[in-house]
Amino acid sequence: MKIEKTPIKGLVTIQPIVHRDDRGYFYESYNIKKLPEELRIYDWVQDNESQSTRGVLRGLHYQIGRHAQAKLVRAISGEIYDVAIDLRRTSKTYGEWYGVILNDTNKKQLLIPRGFAHGFVVLSETAIFGYKCDNFYDKESEGGIIYNDKKLAIDWPIDLSAVQVSEKDDLLPSFGKHKPF
Repeated sequence: MKIEKTPIKGLVTIQPIVHRDDRGYFYESYNIKKLPEELRIYDWVQDNESQSTRGVLRGLHYQIGRHAQAKLVRAISGEIYDVAIDLRRTSKTYGEWYGVILNDTNKKQLLIPRGFAHGFVVLSETAIFGYKCDNFYDKESEGGIIYNDKKLAIDWPIDLSAVQVSEKDDLLPSFGKHKPF
C-alpha cells in the first residue's frame, strides 16, 4: 500500500497493491495493519455506496460537531473526479481544495479527515462510488457548499452547464455562508 500526502495536511491518497493475472485482479481495499500508525485512528462504522451516471455531481457535503465524519472514498466502478475542501478554521489550508481522479483501474482511494467538505462528479458513463465513515450520519448536523462557488473556484473537469445536481445540492450556500465547523 502506497500512501501519498497531498498539499493539505491530513488528506492523503492510498494506492493499494493490485495483483493482476489472466483471471482478473485481487487487492485489499482496506487493511488497518498496512496503514502507517498515524492513519490507524479511524474506527469505520458505516459503509455507503451510490451509483450515478455521467455528469452527476454530488456535494459538497459535510457533517459538523460531534457528528463530523472522516471518509475513505473510492470508485468501485467507473471514474469520478473527487474533491475535498478544508473547512478547519485553524488550518493553514482553510478554504483550499484538492481534487483527484478515482477509478476502477487505478484503485486509488482518498482518505478525508473530519473537517472537510466532500463531493464528486462522474466522468464515465456510470460509476459506483463507495466510502467508509467513522461516524453515523445525522441529518441535523449536515452542511454543504455550492459546487460552483466562485471563491473556491474548483476546477471540475467537466462542463458545469451539463452537470446533474440534486435540487437540495443546487440550493447549498456559498463558501463563507456555510455552517461553521
